[in-house]
Amino acid sequence: MRNKWFKRLFPVLALLLLTPWPVAYAHDFDNQMAGQDTAQIAVAEDSESPTWTAFGKALGGVTPGDLFYLDATDNPAGIVATLYITNTQELIGCYRNLILKVGIYTETDNGEWEKASLGNGEPVPDTFITMHNGQVSFTLPGLARYKITIDSGSFYCTTTDTKKGSLSPQFYLEVD
Repeated sequence: MRNKWFKRLFPVLALLLLTPWPVAYAHDFDNQMAGQDTAQIAVAEDSESPTWTAFGKALGGVTPGDLFYLDATDNPAGIVATLYITNTQELIGCYRNLILKVGIYTETDNGEWEKASLGNGEPVPDTFITMHNGQVSFTLPGLARYKITIDSGSFYCTTTDTKKGSLSPQFYLEVD
């Protein structure tokens, strides 16, 4: 008898659980922020970029350098930034390993750069970008200027034959 009720009740329960229910979403909109850009991105000069010397079958290190400058001084909201290596497929032909430590700095009132902190005041954790992951994301508080850098790194270069790809990573910064 119990099995008979279950067979009749189960399709009704399944139908109720699988039926789409309307969902309401709310969004707060501030007219003062309308038309404001999230942030302005500027690429660092080539002379400020990270450098290294690669040759076949060699381990090496990276000389630190700047990648991007991010101006979010007009944006009070938090900013999600994602740094990409856009040519990982080319790099695979030349490197077995490429590990780069990403640095995030904020500009102080007197124009100096210091390690950035998260919205809760804690320092940004160590962040690494590699050929394996190809991207890293971080959230930064608004109302500040930031500098995205490569602070250090290491590599194992298998060949310098650039027919298989480029020896230099190409970076792209996206901000939401």
